[in-house]
Amino acid sequence: MRRVIISTIGTSLLTNQINRANPIEKDWYTQLRDTANLTEDKTPADVKEIITTLKQRADEQLAGAKTAQIRRASAELNGIYGIYQENLTQGKEDIHFLIATDTIQGITTAKIVAEFLRKQGLNNTSIYSPPGLSTASTEAFSWGIDSLIVWLQDNIPPLKADKYKIYFNLVGSFKSLQGYLNTIGMFYADEIIYIFEGEKSDLITIPRLPITVDIAAIKPYTQQLVLLDTGVGLAVAETLGISEAMLAEIDGKITLSTWGQLIWNQCKNDLLSADLLLFPRLDYQDSFEADYKKVKEQEARVKLQETLAKVACLLQESNGDTSILKQHGGLQYDKYTNMGNIDHFRVTQGIRVSCRSEQGKLILYRYGKEEEVNKNPF
Repeated sequence: MRRVIISTIGTSLLTNQINRANPIEKDWYTQLRDTANLTEDKTPADVKEIITTLKQRADEQLAGAKTAQIRRASAELNGIYGIYQENLTQGKEDIHFLIATDTIQGITTAKIVAEFLRKQGLNNTSIYSPPGLSTASTEAFSWGIDSLIVWLQDNIPPLKADKYKIYFNLVGSFKSLQGYLNTIGMFYADEIIYIFEGEKSDLITIPRLPITVDIAAIKPYTQQLVLLDTGVGLAVAETLGISEAMLAEIDGKITLSTWGQLIWNQCKNDLLSADLLLFPRLDYQDSFEADYKKVKEQEARVKLQETLAKVACLLQESNGDTSILKQHGGLQYDKYTNMGNIDHFRVTQGIRVSCRSEQGKLILYRYGKEEEVNKNPF
């Protein structure tokens, strides 16, 4: 059985290296506490020196320690040793992701754990630090969690499809991140791991609960939700009926909340692979709708509808000026040569939509493989 183990990383492995009996180090903990949310570029030079010293001590402690000592020194490694029943050789084919805060202390601690695991033969170990994730403010923490959810959605479903079993090792890190990931894990993890405190360090395993999203309750708002997912801010009146838990307000505009993003990720494939949605500033010709109906693959339908939402969002932003589409590198919006006023844009590599701009709208004609659309764009 191949496993993916996602471990949250705290900083206790680092701070536990402070020799509190040494007068020189008596204020080190206070200095680290007061700079805990700083990135490397904003951390004072003297604090960086402290971190470097403590990292060296931690590396040396782990290198020369027995299993019991290692488990006491690092909460994160305690959980990993528990999963493998203290035999790390079982994990040589597994994937380890270490989730660290976007701070010098969090990333440094993650590096200590990563280097130790690689020395034990667990070479497929990497660190992910969600941009901005820290406890400096509620806003910073929320932005970091949003980035983490996007990362999970991009990485975990393909691994599950490849028959990996997903573990969330939440023994380390700080309580606020553990709380969020305990809930998020109910959607992405097969098992959530904790450790009983005490000498035996017994494993606590929480299996995934059969949680499903009530798609029927969300379906009427599919268009608004996919627009919100592209990053557009909607007016309050445009989101009436959507659960407040799914929404957040920023500068007077409504966006998806952290939980809204999580819920949308669970149901968007079902909703976006169904009927073709109507979007502002887009008109569909019968030929375009017929091309859509020919496509049966869920992934292709979802990608098209997400692309249409992005195009509609950009046109709304520019009041119908298509030059904004040309500036978006992913769309590769351009005009056909010697075909009048017919344009085209990219959905994915090799997949195109032909269209024509008219009075601030795009009229869509064809959708499909690039060579077929190019041959007959009308």
